[in-house]
Amino acid sequence: MRILILGAGATGGYFGGRLLQHGRDVTFLVRGARAATLARDGLVLRSPAGDVTLPAPPTVRAFELNEPFDLIILSCKAYGLAAAMDDMAGAVGAQTAILPLLNGMAHLAALDQRFGSEHVLGGRCMIAATLDENGAIQHLNRTHALTFGERDGTDTARLREITATLADAGFDARASHTIVQDMWDKWVFLATLAGITCLLRAPVGAIVAAPGGRNAIIALFDECCAVASRDGHAPSAKTREHAGSILTEPGSSLTASMMRDLEEGHPIEAQQIIGDMLARAEPRKSAAADTSPTPSVLSLVYACLKAYEASRAKAADA
Repeated sequence: MRILILGAGATGGYFGGRLLQHGRDVTFLVRGARAATLARDGLVLRSPAGDVTLPAPPTVRAFELNEPFDLIILSCKAYGLAAAMDDMAGAVGAQTAILPLLNGMAHLAALDQRFGSEHVLGGRCMIAATLDENGAIQHLNRTHALTFGERDGTDTARLREITATLADAGFDARASHTIVQDMWDKWVFLATLAGITCLLRAPVGAIVAAPGGRNAIIALFDECCAVASRDGHAPSAKTREHAGSILTEPGSSLTASMMRDLEEGHPIEAQQIIGDMLARAEPRKSAAADTSPTPSVLSLVYACLKAYEASRAKAADA
């Protein structure tokens, strides 16, 4: 199976690097600067699961794509989806499967419209990783899980082939017949974690220790769960209990990558993680009987993030 990894950043570089390390046919779709770094220094992974340097990994530029790949793993930031779709278009053929690992849910509709829903799988990854100043990938803990599946829950020949290809490749890979629910569960958790840590500029443990902090986390989590329920994807009691315990753990140093991006002045996925959740929470105009108010914590988080984006844009124009 020929695999194209869109991007060789923290997420795509990690999973693609492990696949390459274990003998899979992997090519990274990258831009010029990253291609030069990889050619010079190799793809470097620093991880509790084992360090590795992969010299001169196979790379390709968008203008060089002239034949289809079997599987495209899409690992860009959600705000970069439009550009990513343009870049990868030359690699999408009649039998290509696209596995997106983006946050939120809105990317599915965009990919369906551009390439056709028959090409687009559901996907979810769990990893904490970042690029250091030298372009090496720093894996920050032992979690490195990738879940994927057909969005209608069926067991197909291509799913079995992808499962076999991703198995035993140095990370936790699992096929799921409930992948859309899995994606919603991650989104609810991430929206809560990113929302509260960005709003209060602190890790979970410090928020829990602050007056009213634990209640704020629970309120935001409940709002996000209500949105999922409204969409027909309510988290199970077990999922809620597990997520709630992580989100309210005393002394926890857990933060979201969005908070780190915000503190470093980088672009953030405000619309994809929080804005879309808020939009789905607001009463539908056609539903006259629905008079539920706009969720207050979600609204406050979104205002906070949009204010940051406005300030960042103003500074860039100065």
